[in-house]
Amino acid sequence: MDPRLHRVQAEADLLSPGPATAGEPRRIAVALGSNLGDREAHLTFAVRRLRDVLDGVIVSPYVESEPEGGADQPPYLNAAAVGRSAAAPVELLRRFLAIEHEAGRQRPFPQAPRTLDIDLILAGEIVVLRPDLEVPHPRFRRRRFVLEPLAAIAPDLVDPVSGLTVRQLLANLDARDPANLRPEQGKR
Repeated sequence: MDPRLHRVQAEADLLSPGPATAGEPRRIAVALGSNLGDREAHLTFAVRRLRDVLDGVIVSPYVESEPEGGADQPPYLNAAAVGRSAAAPVELLRRFLAIEHEAGRQRPFPQAPRTLDIDLILAGEIVVLRPDLEVPHPRFRRRRFVLEPLAAIAPDLVDPVSGLTVRQLLANLDARDPANLRPEQGKR
């Protein structure tokens, strides 16, 4: 059996809506985004609350990007954060959704504009495939607005599915499409 699939099954067996699983803390990578209201204030709020969930949080500079797919929405302010936690990914997701809710996030339709979006990108070497959660995030490898901020703070983080570092994933994205929505540097 592929060791990654074994990890998926082992993690699925561990995951529950209950408390975090015991174990060694692992590096957790998250992507943050906001395109409604005071975007910078929403990201700053998220960072402050993430420090209650993750230890040793490091945050990237904020970057601005256009909405995916040319959606008729305001531009996003994005960032990445990395910290450590022994919590199960499903527990991290629950905590991140609660932070989004505190920031006034509503979900009237898929891809709706949002006050705050917190995506769990990586959870150490864990791979999770569930209807309600996929880790690594299924689309992060092709999102410049995730990879550039993440590469600024954790270029050597490894995607457990591809085996590539964040730096390599970003280089692959550049090689495929050098004009791919390069966000402008914002303030931190």
